[in-house]
Amino acid sequence: MNHVKYYLSIVKSVLSSFLGVQTQKQYQKDAEMPSFIPFVVVGIIMTILFVLTIYMVVNFLIFK
Repeated sequence: MNHVKYYLSIVKSVLSSFLGVQTQKQYQKDAEMPSFIPFVVVGIIMTILFVLTIYMVVNFLIFK
């Protein structure tokens, strides 16, 4: 699997987990990955982006 597809599948998997729509098949596939570190890194980045997005939306709505 090339690097782009590998990282896109990790992003897709983490996003699915964020939304709570991860399938059992995908969960098993993720569990068979050799390392969990890319999932942690992508999860941290997505969490930071989520918090920043909420912060910016709230600031936009309050300080219109």
